[in-house]
Amino acid sequence: MKNLILKEIEYLKSCSVDYGDIRFVDTTTERISTENLNVSSITNARNKGFGVRVIYKGSLGFASTRNLDDLHSACENALRIAKASNKLQREEIKLSPKNIVHDHYSTPIETDPFTVPLNEKIEHLLSAEREMRKSAELVKTEGSMDFQKQEKIYADTEGSYITQTLFEAGGGIVATAAKDGDMQIRSYPNSFRGNHGTAGYEYVLDLDLVGHGEKIGMEAVQLAEAEECPSGVYDIIIGGNQLGLQVHESIGHPIELDRVFGSEAAFAGMSFVTTDMMLEGFKYGSEHVTVVADATIPGGLGTFGYDDDGVEAQNTVIIDKGILKNLISSRDTAAKLDMKSNGTNRADGWSNIPIVRMTNINLMPGDFELDELINGIDYGFYLDTNKSWSIDDKRLNFQFATEIAYEIKDGEFTGKVFKNPLYTGITPEFWGSCDGVCNEKYWNVYGTPNCGKGEPMQVAHVAHGTAPARFRNVKVGVKDVK
Repeated sequence: MKNLILKEIEYLKSCSVDYGDIRFVDTTTERISTENLNVSSITNARNKGFGVRVIYKGSLGFASTRNLDDLHSACENALRIAKASNKLQREEIKLSPKNIVHDHYSTPIETDPFTVPLNEKIEHLLSAEREMRKSAELVKTEGSMDFQKQEKIYADTEGSYITQTLFEAGGGIVATAAKDGDMQIRSYPNSFRGNHGTAGYEYVLDLDLVGHGEKIGMEAVQLAEAEECPSGVYDIIIGGNQLGLQVHESIGHPIELDRVFGSEAAFAGMSFVTTDMMLEGFKYGSEHVTVVADATIPGGLGTFGYDDDGVEAQNTVIIDKGILKNLISSRDTAAKLDMKSNGTNRADGWSNIPIVRMTNINLMPGDFELDELINGIDYGFYLDTNKSWSIDDKRLNFQFATEIAYEIKDGEFTGKVFKNPLYTGITPEFWGSCDGVCNEKYWNVYGTPNCGKGEPMQVAHVAHGTAPARFRNVKVGVKDVK
């Protein structure tokens, strides 16, 4: 394979391209779902192929093939497209400098999930389902596990040759209860098939789905019997898993440099952020809000060795104590600002062109104990686990619904829960209202394996490190509040 790839790299160089790269991606996945103590689906898939990217006289061409014997034709097609694009070129594509690298990166794992017997995985999910039903009358229980192994090869005309072996694992459980036709769900450790990371089978075992099953089942019943969440302006604490999605939608997407430049506009694209905001130190949030893009943290779903530009994984401060400092970038977008890429250009498999994607976009922990945040609320709520979300194309106005709201009164949990809570806000105002983030003890990384972007749409696997945080005077509920 290496000789084949390097032969075609030499061919591209002989064609006087400005730049060319070849990516080989071989992806194996397994997806297991159970429902009501039965296996509902098992999916196994494998796909592999080449993607070729060429820049010729400042114009881009891309081609891909699943025919491993037809790499040369893909190179020819990419070059042909680049030359055709040159006739309509408005702006030359330039790339920021990077290191020439020969390296291999592997996800550190303890147990290859594809070596674990299928019946063992299924029994683990069924055991968690039985625990959910142990003390609760439920209309439905569900369990899931997802695994991926990806072998990647990257080579370019600048001299880099990089191989990577990336593992992913994840799982989750869901309990559904009903009363008088009203159905309520409770999920663990997160909604939308649980939590995911770059790790082996040990990651799923560490989630302890079985150990959390009974509590999740009981909370689903509580929600079915609960009152609707009140509407008004309240102080709230947002749990880590919900805050991960908040970071994703109102920070992670707006700071993508291609989106800032207007390259991403069709699929929920665009951003209220501008490059001037970064250069002028825009106040994105309060002094409690520090956010980093870190593709190096162990276990994060957005962790890897090198992006699809061949740029090494990095840790970049995006927001420093509320002030916008950086944006996430690729080599071509960074070059427009005379900056270096911070290594966030990634494609969905071999058949798509790389675009700027989040890595692990983390809200850094603060200094607070959870009790301290709770004690500072006269009346409000602790909101946990996403149920639905909506945000405008500029990433400014948003509405998020969560599975559960825990009532806080006089600085303590009352034991009462409310169903169907939601909150709304405007991004800079919302983050400006943050007046405390829990410390490292409460900090966890939540994987998002379904981040959509681009047309045709590409799905990226990203993550967000968060701890519970407190926000003042937030609009809660469905009624208009003045």
